[in-house]
Amino acid sequence: MDINFTLVAQAIAFSVLIWFTVKFVWPPLLGAIEARQKEIADGLAAASEGKNSLEAAAKKSEVTLNEAKQKAAEIVGQAEKRASQIVEEAKGNAKVEGDRIISGAKAEIDQEVNRAKESLRAQVSQLAVAGAEKILRKEIDAKAHSDMLSKLAAEL
Repeated sequence: MDINFTLVAQAIAFSVLIWFTVKFVWPPLLGAIEARQKEIADGLAAASEGKNSLEAAAKKSEVTLNEAKQKAAEIVGQAEKRASQIVEEAKGNAKVEGDRIISGAKAEIDQEVNRAKESLRAQVSQLAVAGAEKILRKEIDAKAHSDMLSKLAAEL
């Protein structure tokens, strides 16, 4: 094979092209590729970090929700307990008031019974005096026999 000028010129032109590409074209391409790789790596890291923070937020929200549910259950339990206490207090107050009313009514009934007994005793003693007066057909001194009538009224 003959090495002629064309082949040498083509080799020199190719060498100049390689040198020019390595010197001026290749560094910006490598910079762009490295920048793109860095952006992709940063994006993947941010996505991974976002996923982790999302999982952490989900766990935290679940814990917060469970705590809120527990507190709500506690509050409801306390409210139910307080409601039952109020009902029991009302029952106790009503029982005390009812007992007071009943004892007042019993005392009033006893007073009425005693008044009725006294009234009946007085009427019986008057009837006894009137009956005795009619039987004896003479006047009976009520003052002289008041002790005897009082004893009789007390026995009745």
